[in-house]
Amino acid sequence: MQVAVGLPLRYNKSMPRKILHLDLDAFFCAVEELHDPSLHGKAFAVGGRPEERGVVASCSYAARRFGVRSALPMSRALRLCPGLLVISHHHGNYGEMSVKVMQRLHDLSPLVEQISIDEAFVDISDLHEAPATIARRLQQRVNDELGLPCSVGVATNKLVAKIATEVGKKTAKKDQPPNAVTVVPPSTEAAFLEPLSANMLWGVGPKTAARLAEYGIKTIGDLARRPEADLIRWFGENGRDLARRTCGVDNSPVTTEHEVKSISQETTFARDVRDDKLLANTLRDLSAEVGRRLRQANIAGTTVKIKLRWPDFTTLTRQVTMSQPTDQDEEIYRLALDLLGKVRAKGKAVRLIGVGVSGLGAPLRQLELWGADSEKSRRLQEALDTVRAKFGEQSIRRGKRIHK
Repeated sequence: MQVAVGLPLRYNKSMPRKILHLDLDAFFCAVEELHDPSLHGKAFAVGGRPEERGVVASCSYAARRFGVRSALPMSRALRLCPGLLVISHHHGNYGEMSVKVMQRLHDLSPLVEQISIDEAFVDISDLHEAPATIARRLQQRVNDELGLPCSVGVATNKLVAKIATEVGKKTAKKDQPPNAVTVVPPSTEAAFLEPLSANMLWGVGPKTAARLAEYGIKTIGDLARRPEADLIRWFGENGRDLARRTCGVDNSPVTTEHEVKSISQETTFARDVRDDKLLANTLRDLSAEVGRRLRQANIAGTTVKIKLRWPDFTTLTRQVTMSQPTDQDEEIYRLALDLLGKVRAKGKAVRLIGVGVSGLGAPLRQLELWGADSEKSRRLQEALDTVRAKFGEQSIRRGKRIHK
């Protein structure tokens, strides 16, 4: 456990914020180990099957010794680690455990910003205890009550708190999760960041890092020592943001709600598909899933989009916008199928296909706007949703599936 100490015991509104960042260590793998303790200490990965072009979603720390990492093609992971065990996703388990973790964060403060299934910020500025004490107690709860390892970073802002977590996670040893706590005291942000790699800063991706390296800039400290004018000349207004971040300045608030901009679903085929009927049926299934998620969130959208990827990895999107919003499977499917017909030549191979809906807002519900037929269709859709919720997604389908 790594802890930087020296924080005052009590805060008030005029004092710096206290932002906690929690990241579950190898979350999917940790959940799998709870369900199958025999996996503990073994090299394994959670993700798709290699013969189905699967990728690594998460890997154990034992597997990381061989160079296995997230987002790596599973076939490549098996070449790096021939004895690697491949575990299929158990999505329901992950979601259930994530909810339990987030409940414990909400026990600390209502100001919780969840940024992924296994990661969140919490504003603990109103708590009077020392941040290190709060962080250790939270970590202990997650460890003891849920059996999940987690790393925690605390600082005066989100940027430094997240980087603190990343620094702590690098302390993992002997094939074990780091389970680290790292606290950066107020007024030490710049000193903490100074020796770290420049690519740990928000806004420094691979291309930006490569360009910085051309100027001899490798660390955040190197970047901080360059005049802001240089950064603006190189990167425009983004350079001004970079200059602030190098000093550990970040005023972004912990946001408890995020606006959903689109809902989409896609699939990558195990083998390239040329069959028109199979593509149409896949499009219908994807449209049904998008429609279900829209209705579940009580929203509808005016723009339907499809995404296609050819065997050479060329990816394109096409969309159409309607005058009225929809959350209905059949309407989404009809528009998506029409877009597919316009962009794809008959028999052309497809590697990936997806459907999405954007332009989201409240769904129309008034009978006079929908008309009797539309209202009848909506009631049928609600009945289908009820059956699927009780008996599973595959328990019932609409008719008119395209068969060979």
